[in-house]
Amino acid sequence: MITTYSRRALLALMMAHCAGMLDLVALPVWVGTLVARYGFNAQQAGLLASLFLGGAVLASVMLARRFDPARARLNVTLGLSLSALLFALAALTHHFVLLAVLHAASGASTGMALSVTHGTLARSSHPHRGFALVGMALGVFAILFLGSAPPVVASHGGAALFWLFAGVMAVGATACALAFPRPAPDADIARPVEGSRPPVPRPVWYGIVGIACMGLVQSMTFSFLERVGSDRGFGLSAVTGVLIALGVVNLFPAPLAALLEKRLSARAVLVTGPLLQGLLVVLIMSSTQFAPYAAAASVFAAVMIFTHTFAFGLMAQLDRSGRAMAATPAMLMTGAAIGPILGGTLVQGWGYASLGSVAIGLALIASLSFSRLPRIAIVSSQEVLA
Repeated sequence: MITTYSRRALLALMMAHCAGMLDLVALPVWVGTLVARYGFNAQQAGLLASLFLGGAVLASVMLARRFDPARARLNVTLGLSLSALLFALAALTHHFVLLAVLHAASGASTGMALSVTHGTLARSSHPHRGFALVGMALGVFAILFLGSAPPVVASHGGAALFWLFAGVMAVGATACALAFPRPAPDADIARPVEGSRPPVPRPVWYGIVGIACMGLVQSMTFSFLERVGSDRGFGLSAVTGVLIALGVVNLFPAPLAALLEKRLSARAVLVTGPLLQGLLVVLIMSSTQFAPYAAAASVFAAVMIFTHTFAFGLMAQLDRSGRAMAATPAMLMTGAAIGPILGGTLVQGWGYASLGSVAIGLALIASLSFSRLPRIAIVSSQEVLA
C-alpha cells in the first residue's frame, strides 16, 4: 500500500505541487521572455500570464466541490499530461491569439491537477506536515528553475521556456501516474454519493477569506518589489541581491512551520501573520534607506509561506473531505491575478506608499477572518491515505 508519506507517494506529491505552482516560480522569467523574445508589450505579456492564472482559478473553483479521492490519481495525471501537451504546442507558435488560448487551457488543466494535489494532502493524517514538505520542495525547485531557465532561454530562444514548462509537467505526470496516493479502503470518509456531500464547515470559509487576502497582498507587493527599489536609487546589483536573498530565505519557513506545529498555536500564528505581512509592506514601500527595505523584502514572502502552512493544516482538519483545500489554487491565484492590476493602479494614482495603506486594510480583514477559526481542530485518528 502506498501511503502519503511513503517515499514514492511523497515524491509524487512534491512533483505535482511544484508543477502546479510553476507560475508562482516562473512568472518573472515568463513575462520577461514574452516581452524580450516574442516582442509583446508589457500589457500583452501580462495578459497571457493572467489568462493562465484565470484558467487555474476557474478550474479550481469548479472542481473543488466535486473533489473525488477515488479519481485523484487519474485526474492529476491527466491534468499535468494535458498541460505538457499544451505547453509543447505553445513552443511551436508566436501567434498571440493562439498563445492566449493555449495559456488559458494550460492554466485550467494545471489548476485541476493542483486542486487534486491539495485536496489529497488535506485528507492525509498530517496535512500540516505534508503541506510543509511540498512547500520545501517548491523552494528548492524555485532556486533550480530560476538558476537554469534564463541561460537556457538566452541560448535557445523563447520557445525553450515553453519546452521547459512542458518537461516539468511531463515529469510530474509520470511521477503521479506511478505513485500518486490512493484512498485507503478503510478511510474515514467514504466516497460520497452525488447530492449527499455535506457542506463545508462554516469556520473554513473565514479561513478562505483570510488566505485570499494574504495572497492579494503578496501578489500586489511582489509585483513592485524590484521596481520600488530601483526607483529609490538602490541600484540594480543591490536589488538583485535582495531578490536572491529572498529566494534563499524561502527555503526555511515551510520546514520551520513543520517543526513548530506542536509548539505554536495555529490560530495565534494565523491572527499574527497577516498583520506582520502588512507592516512589512509599509516598510518596503515607504523606506528611503536600503537597509530597512532589504531586511523587510528578504523575509516578506517567508511570512506568507509560514502562515499558509498553519492555515492549510488547521483548515484541512476542520474539513476532512479535502474539498475546501482543493480550492487552494483559487484562493492563491485569484490574488495573483488581481494583485498586479490593483498594485499598478495604486502606484500610478497615489504612489508606492498607497500599497502599504491598502495592505494594512487587507491585513486587518485577514486577521479578523482567521480569528473566527477555532483554537483546536479535531484530527481523525485513522490514516486517510494509503
